Formats: sequence, C-alpha cells, structure tokens
Amino acid sequence: MIREELQQIIFNAIGKEFKLAKEEIFLEHPENSDHGDYSTNVALILAKQLGKPPREVAEEIRSHILNTKYKILDTSIEKVEVAGPGFINFFFKKEFFLGELRQMVEQKEKYGSGKSKEKIIIEYSSPNIAKSFGIGHLRSTIIGQAIYNLYTFLGYKCIGINYPGDWGTPHGKILYQLYGKKLKGKTAKEQKKILNGLTIENLEKLYVDFHTELALNPAMEEGARAWFKKLEQNNAEARAIWEATRKISLREFERIYDLLNVKIDYTIGESFFSAKGEISPSRGGEDKMGQIVKEFKEKKLARESEGALIVPFPNDELPPAMLLKTDGVTTYFTRDLANMKYRMKRWKPSTIVIETGVEQTLHFKQVFLAARLAEIVDNEKLVHIAHGLYRSKEGKFSTRKGQTIHLEEVLSEAIERARTIIEESETTRGLSDKEKTEVARSVGIGGVKYNDLSQHPAGDIVFDWEKILNLKGNSGPYLQYTYARCKSIARKAGNSKFQIPNSKLQFSKEELDILRLAYRFPEVVKEAAEKFSPNVVATFVFEVAQAYNNFYNTHRVLQAEDKATKQSRLLLTAATAQIIKNSLSLLGIVAPERM
Repeated sequence: MIREELQQIIFNAIGKEFKLAKEEIFLEHPENSDHGDYSTNVALILAKQLGKPPREVAEEIRSHILNTKYKILDTSIEKVEVAGPGFINFFFKKEFFLGELRQMVEQKEKYGSGKSKEKIIIEYSSPNIAKSFGIGHLRSTIIGQAIYNLYTFLGYKCIGINYPGDWGTPHGKILYQLYGKKLKGKTAKEQKKILNGLTIENLEKLYVDFHTELALNPAMEEGARAWFKKLEQNNAEARAIWEATRKISLREFERIYDLLNVKIDYTIGESFFSAKGEISPSRGGEDKMGQIVKEFKEKKLARESEGALIVPFPNDELPPAMLLKTDGVTTYFTRDLANMKYRMKRWKPSTIVIETGVEQTLHFKQVFLAARLAEIVDNEKLVHIAHGLYRSKEGKFSTRKGQTIHLEEVLSEAIERARTIIEESETTRGLSDKEKTEVARSVGIGGVKYNDLSQHPAGDIVFDWEKILNLKGNSGPYLQYTYARCKSIARKAGNSKFQIPNSKLQFSKEELDILRLAYRFPEVVKEAAEKFSPNVVATFVFEVAQAYNNFYNTHRVLQAEDKATKQSRLLLTAATAQIIKNSLSLLGIVAPERM
C-alpha cells in the first residue's frame, strides 16, 4: 500500500533514535491538490525534540528521501516539497494513478483486499426470542455484518456469532403466560399442537399483556421467576415450552436475515451457558456458568453482598457486578463471562468484537475487566462497539402507542417507495416486472442500510424517508444509481476495448479528481476496519460517486473527441463502477446494474 511505503521512507529518513513508531507517522490527503496527494507534519513534531526550526528539519528529511534510491521515487513520486511552517508534501506521477486504474479493473472485487491470517470473533444482531425483530436490532445486525465483511476482505478468519437473548427472567414471563393462558389443563398432545401453532406475534402479545396485567396482579412477577427457576433446573415441562418459543423465534430471525442479506456463522444463545443448555448435553452437559462462579470464588474475585454474589473491581474502577442474584439465579454478567471463556477455548481468537446498543457500555466494561482479572483472556483485544438510537425527525422513533417498530414493516415500506421511484424512471422501462421487483428490493433495503452505515455507529440515526431514498444526495440509491450509470455506459460501448492510456494524455481536472480519490480504497478499508466504523467506507464512496457524476456532467465518454480519450474515459468509468460495487458490497448493499 502506497501510504505504508511513504511511512517507511519517512521513518528511514528520521532515524530510529526518535520515539516515533512508523505507524505513528501521520499522513493526510490535503483538501487542496496544490498541496500534494499526501502531506505529513512529522517535521513539526521532531523540531520540538531537536530544538530546530520545523522547516529546517523538513528540508533535511526531504533531502534524505530524494538522495536515497527508493524505487517509489521512480515509479510513483513526481516531486517532494516543503511547504508552510514545515509540512512535507508528496505529489504522485500520472503513471501511478494509471497503474492503480489498471489494478482496479483487473483485480475487480479483490482490489484492495488483504492477506491477514488472524482470527476474529464478531458478535452481532443478538435479538431477543419471543419478540418480533424490531427496528432497534437493525443497527447491531448491519453494523456487525459490515465489520465482518471488512475483516473478511482483509483476509481475517472471521467468526460471526448471533447471541440471541434466549435465557433469563423475561423468558419466565413468557412461560408463565403461555402455561396459564393456553396450556394449563391440556393434555401433552394438545399442548404440542398449541405450541406448534404459535406465531412470533402471539408470543410478543403475551409478553406485552404480562406487563399490562402486572399492575393489577403483582404476584405475577413471582410466578415468572418461579417458571424461570424451573427452566434453569431443567424441568421437562418448562423446557418443552421454552424450546417451542425459541424455535419459532429463530425461524423468524432467519427470514429477516435472508431479507437483509446477512450471514451468521453460529447462533449460540445465552441458554447454551445454562447448566444443561440446548447444546451442552452433547458436550458432556458441563455447567459453564457454575464453572465461572466456582472460578471467581476460588480466585477470591467474588464475595457475598446482601445475599447476592458480586464481583468488586480494584480501586472501585467500576461498580460491582452481580454473578448470582439473591435467589441463586445467574445474570447476564455470569453468562457473558461463560461466553467469553467458551469462545477463547474453542476458537482462540486474537480479537473479540461485540456490537450492541450504547446502554450496555458499562456492562461490557465490567465483563472485559473481570475476564482479564480472572485470566480468561490475556493479551487478546476486546472491543465493544456501542451504537446509538433510531430517531424520527420529531424525536424518538416509535409508534403512537410506544410499541416496538417491526423491522419488516419498515423494509416493506422502503421497497414500496423504491418501486414507485423505479416505475417513474425512464431507464427501467425495459425491465420485466420481476426485475423491477428485485431492483426495488435492492434499492429500498440498500437505502435503509446506507442511511445507518453512512453515520458513525455511536451517533443516533434520524429516520427520514426523503433522505433515505433520495437519488441526488448522500444516500444508498444515489450510489446505486451512479453504479448503474457506469454499467449503462459500458453496455452502450459494446465491444469497445479500453487500454491503459499513455501518460502523455492530458486529463481534465474532473478526471484527475476521480484518479486522486479512487486509489485510496485499500487504505480506506483498512481504516474502517481499524476504527470499527463502516461509515469511513460510506464517506469515501460517496465522494467517488460525486466526483464521477461531476465528470459525467462535464465531459462526454462515448462521444469523446478522439479514440484515446474515449478509451481513457471508459477505463475511468469501469474503475469507478468497481470501486462503488466493492464499497457497497462491504456495507452489505447490492449494486443493481440497471436502475
């Protein structure tokens, strides 16, 4: 990667005696191309250590670079200049940009990919069973999938895990309701038939009704706790009801994942870590959470407090976390520690990434610190990505009654709105009804995804239909339309074969703007992965699309003034299309060839 090569030659020039790692050498892309393609402020930093004027240090570094026979100076660098108080600016040769264009069209979907062999676990989605897939779980699902895509693209062995909430006291409420309202007094055969006929909507209503009725009958809370305790003790009746609700939920989740084009490698819920979880018996039925409790007691990391078992943290760095409640029931904290231990033992990853809502930030700080104190993890990297909320333009995103917004309803409306746009488009008149349906699905769902992924995970997302499906702004459909435009030009060019243009060919400012952006794709992917921020890719690809549309609105491609210019512009168009497609693919968005 050209950035890393530049960092290396700057590092060689400044010498190893300075306390500055190669990776710490800052390189940026100046907004004004008159200041080069890369610029570094390293001389300003070193000047303080040396007690010299920054420009003098910058000139020394520049001289060292130019007087050393680096291959990059012959192949890629046009000139190196010192500017302002001591910035060092690097300008690329035209040949460098043309070489990158060739790689884009030759390597296609592999352009910018990496060869890392590290193993990374990414936990995402993780909805609760017995509830419809709500809009709130969309963020974790698509942010996690995008991060999975980024690391897979860079060569990592990715393990994508869905960790559904299928255990805990809330499920005691479902069991309490199901038994009391539908199963009590029925034969085993009748109960089985009732359970098989349930839908996710039925389960969700039972849960909502529980909280409505609780105000009139507080004893229901104790009843729910009793049912969950029966479940933890592996009571056959409780187990059968719970397994039926879990099966219904997972079937619903798979349908949503298929709609979103989401890939899950393993679905291992909280119940796996119960005393006799749904998978544990085949592995000897070990008590994974019991082992955690025992381990923390033996290492004197846990103590009793008011009848509960808690884990205090050194120097009160964090509030104490609860391992066991006063009634002996486990907690999310217990299960997540058991989960961490299991993952480390089974997969031995270098990194574990967990994507959830921002409200779980403290919880994962406690889990991560406790895991290190207990030596469940050593030097492995633990990352919690905390996302913000969905909001409407008026405020918090909810229905008039404050109920869960069902994701499928949102996606269906997105597809319907996209279909309306497509029906009004002249460029899709030749498509069949089936093709229009597919395009509408890609555009509608792509718009919803991009609206989220184009913004930093930590921020709240404003849900605005006009912005989501806008063909002219920073939106998924705008990028998809630009890609379709590029592919349309390629189809019209027919068998026209483009060649790498001669470096003597003069490029317009608009063409150079694309050239100076497109080659950054590999470093953008790396940055997005390192920051766990898919929005870095979204920002980049939007800039590429803007640059191409600006070029397209200013210059002719198929009717260019001469053959060489036409071939050059066809190559530029093909490279742009590939960069947009690769970027959207990383974000989990389909790029339709006609729109």
